Amino acid sequence: MSYGMMQPQIILLKEGTDSSQGKGQLISNINACAAVVDTIRTTLGPRGMDKLMVDERGVVTISNDGATIMKLLDIVHPAAKTLVDIARSQDAEVGDGTTSVVLLAGELLKEVKGYIEEGVSPHVIIKGYRQAARLAINKVKEIAVTVDRNNAEDFRDLLSKCAATAMSSKLVHSQSKFFTKMVVDAVMSLDQDSLNERLIGMKRVPGGAMQDSMLVQGVAFKKTFSYAGFEQQPKSFKNPKILCLNVELELKAEKDNAEVRVEAVDDYQAIVDAEWQIIFQKLEAIVSTGAKVVLSKLPIGDLATQYFADRDIFCAGRVTKDDMDRVVQAVGGSVQSTCSDIRNEHLGTCDTFDERQIGGERFNIFEGCSQAKTCTLILRGGAEQFIAEVERSLHDAIMIVRRAIKNNLVVAGGGATEMEISKYLREYSRTIEGKQQMIIGAFARALEVIPRQLCDNAGFDATDILNKLRKQHAQGHQWYGVDIQRETTQDNFEAFVWEPALVKTNALAAAVEAACLILSVDETIKNTQSEKPNAGPPMPAGGMQRALGGGRGRGMPRR
Repeated sequence: MSYGMMQPQIILLKEGTDSSQGKGQLISNINACAAVVDTIRTTLGPRGMDKLMVDERGVVTISNDGATIMKLLDIVHPAAKTLVDIARSQDAEVGDGTTSVVLLAGELLKEVKGYIEEGVSPHVIIKGYRQAARLAINKVKEIAVTVDRNNAEDFRDLLSKCAATAMSSKLVHSQSKFFTKMVVDAVMSLDQDSLNERLIGMKRVPGGAMQDSMLVQGVAFKKTFSYAGFEQQPKSFKNPKILCLNVELELKAEKDNAEVRVEAVDDYQAIVDAEWQIIFQKLEAIVSTGAKVVLSKLPIGDLATQYFADRDIFCAGRVTKDDMDRVVQAVGGSVQSTCSDIRNEHLGTCDTFDERQIGGERFNIFEGCSQAKTCTLILRGGAEQFIAEVERSLHDAIMIVRRAIKNNLVVAGGGATEMEISKYLREYSRTIEGKQQMIIGAFARALEVIPRQLCDNAGFDATDILNKLRKQHAQGHQWYGVDIQRETTQDNFEAFVWEPALVKTNALAAAVEAACLILSVDETIKNTQSEKPNAGPPMPAGGMQRALGGGRGRGMPRR
């Protein structure tokens, strides 16, 4: 080839830009994901281990929740960050199965690593995986069992079993019976149409045992900052009227906010009198409503606190937005932004209001609420990190119960569903020809990672138990999975190890999407930090032409 006919290399990226591409890049991305998976692999299942993480500020977190660990790992590898995203999406959408989804995605990549090294096109693998995912999700829906929700007792039993399964791998599994009832009661107290989990408040109180935790059918929040006169206020009421405000009840000196010019002492006194008159008008308007409990998102100063104390009224200022919203949901009424024209329908009520000592904290507790669409879990325990993990565990169980109410399809856990789908896909792969047979077979093998890891974490012989499971599923026992208690296999549906089918379908869809996304990336372009202070933003990778064979600029010779 003559020199004039050679394709010139055009450099479009600034010096120092890191660019890697091709098969090596794909393998590197798969290896990075495998390293992340190995980090959280041991947290799966009832015998999973916990991870202790310390951030740069020295804050310690102990958890075996997949989404929490992935969030705290602070992963910098761009491809491996995809696994963090799917763990978060699983946590937001379903609430449980966060470790499983990361494990599945990692295993799907690991199974096809050999094919990539041998030169199989990633698009062939992606096509096969997407087809296998469709088949797997349809199979889960096909085998899922619909639970009759007309019988209230049976339906509650279903919710309890789903919550107990979600807690089996958590720190609270030793007290799962106690917390299962608490979680189901909490979700059932919500509005059954919206099932907004934010209306379940969780408050941590260090000290005491786990069994000292309690469910308040209403609202409880820590005593807010209080001014002089607070101790003279009554701390308990029966059937009080409750007024919720977004009004500041403090004596404001206007000279702090505005410039006032006066020529006589009498004029200054008139301004001072007006300031006092304004706040007393507000306080008199509140007292005239008949409210016995006054709450405000903004501060309630010492003058107002003493004024209310003299009239046997309880007040609390600086109530957080979440707590105020839940109070309004529970007692009725609405938040008022002015003290004038407050009518009876703007007030709420409840059976009892108490300020009570719980551990080392004082709590304001509203019980017997007329509009009880919210509740509060008060969690007790030894260390702060322990209570935080209990809170995360109960959050997972609450999300699972919500999903079970919305979608009353359940499947067996303990690896039973994965083994059944694996058998189905393996049989299907034998009916087709070409490369897709190998890819769908790889997907089937990848699904076995869940029961295998359950065995490994419990210290069982994984090979022996997987052989038993393959045999039992081949004989038509579709719900057989790992029995953690007796180191064997069992019918997990009969053993009530139940999970909502949505956990499985969402995990499969998210894992396959993540695997396909990572397989579709064959080049990483990393811009260096600009040394020039006035340099413009780096050119985005999406707006860059490939240097070799990436289109023809003006003046470029044809090939």
